[in-house]
Amino acid sequence: MLSTLRIKNLALVNDLTLHLQPGYNVITGETGAGKSIIIGALNLVLGQRADRDAIRAGSDQCSVEAVFEIGKRKSIDALLEQNGVESCADGQLIIKRTFSAAGSNRQFINGSPTTLQTLAALGEQLVDMHGPHEHQSLLRQRSQLDALDGFAALLPLRKEFASAVRLCRAIEADKAALIVDEQTYAQQLDLLRFQTNEISAARLQRGEETEVEQNFQRASNAARLLELTQTALGVLSEADGSMLNQSAEIGRSLLELQRIDASANDVVTAHEQVTSSLRELQSALSHYSERIDVDPARLRELETRVDLLHSLKRKYGPRLDDVISFGETAKQKLQNLEQRDVELERLNTQLSKAQKEVARVGRELTSQRKKAIPKFSKAVTKQLNDLGFAQSHFDVSLASTSEGEDSAEFQFAPNPGEPARPLRAIASSGELSRVMLALKTVLASEDQIPVLVFDEIDANVGGETAGVVGEKMLQIARTHQVICITHLPPVAATASAHFVVSKRQHDGRTISEIQLLERAQRVNEIARMLGGQTEAARKPARALLR
Repeated sequence: MLSTLRIKNLALVNDLTLHLQPGYNVITGETGAGKSIIIGALNLVLGQRADRDAIRAGSDQCSVEAVFEIGKRKSIDALLEQNGVESCADGQLIIKRTFSAAGSNRQFINGSPTTLQTLAALGEQLVDMHGPHEHQSLLRQRSQLDALDGFAALLPLRKEFASAVRLCRAIEADKAALIVDEQTYAQQLDLLRFQTNEISAARLQRGEETEVEQNFQRASNAARLLELTQTALGVLSEADGSMLNQSAEIGRSLLELQRIDASANDVVTAHEQVTSSLRELQSALSHYSERIDVDPARLRELETRVDLLHSLKRKYGPRLDDVISFGETAKQKLQNLEQRDVELERLNTQLSKAQKEVARVGRELTSQRKKAIPKFSKAVTKQLNDLGFAQSHFDVSLASTSEGEDSAEFQFAPNPGEPARPLRAIASSGELSRVMLALKTVLASEDQIPVLVFDEIDANVGGETAGVVGEKMLQIARTHQVICITHLPPVAATASAHFVVSKRQHDGRTISEIQLLERAQRVNEIARMLGGQTEAARKPARALLR
């Protein structure tokens, strides 16, 4: 549900925060008070184009922020992840949109910068608007097919059909990769053979790169390493006055010292430890010196290996593991091409089986849809009768495409004797809105869009029909959050939360405000809608609220 909508510096709004309720929310107010600003703000956070003329006079920037309580919805989580947006914390989705008079336009989801396209895609899953605005999803043929399938509980069968189609297309793609002209076929074979032979001949080992580099570095500097080692050994033990010779002389002095003063034992022990460390160092340097190989042939061999590894990484890298993986893939592709005829026969067998499965499931899906259409049409027509279309007719036209997929087109004839026309061709927004309300009532339990917004769908509605519209709203609100802007008292009276938009003057400026009404305040507002604040108006207002 939409829990919070905050608007700053939009049209007549200075700073307005709307805390919406679950169930049925109604918004009323005098004409021109600013009810349409609420719809405009919601459209902005759902990715519609920003009109900079709507920025409040005297302000440089406008902002709209919406908070949705979505719980755990995998489709929204997937959309956020796909677009690199932060996931929702505690099931709360926060959308913010700002734009300035200078032309900057920024939008954020959960604090992450995003695009208008992402907002629009998110909006299609969150909010469905009905009235003289966009987001009328049921006008799209794809959505009409979704509605029919939802009514007929065909979504599992449709998923089965989609899975069969995906498998068929995957096999077709594999087949297309094998079916090429002979010149291209020969070129692919030559290239793959060269690549596999080049990588295979290198006899690569995972992890060898580091060792080869280290050995090459050591071999390149062998002469200098040997020189430094010999110098260190000379100072340590081989030259006149070496450290070990001097240590021996020191040892003789310390032994004499110990003979005279027995308390010098610690000094003698310390000297013995130092001498032992020097001999260990001498041994380590000697062994290291023996491992240094000043061999030009070995150096050339290592240099050749390093150059080969670098060359392969430039072609197939960037890492040695990537080169090895590329070779394995190329080898498999080569085997497939060399056995093209056998592979094509196998793919043709698989494709034939997959196509039969697509046809079978498609036929079943079409059959079930055709069976559901009369029941669906009858249910929608009944709702339309309640909404004032006493002799209207609603139907669904179903057609199959060349790929075996169906397309649906809702047909509607509001008056007897008129031919049914596609729903999208209906000119009257009042008629269209009531058709949408009838459809939403029928589909309420299947519709996955959580927030439904009805903007003055009661245009050209009156009498008993107005009361029916209010009842329909309340019925839909059992499974959705409903937000309705209305001028009709019977439509407003059934709401569980009633907000009123008003204007006031402050410092010579006009400001739009919104308020959640208490019971007594609702009586006054409904009385105003009925024509006045007299007791004669309040009495039917109380009756409507009861």
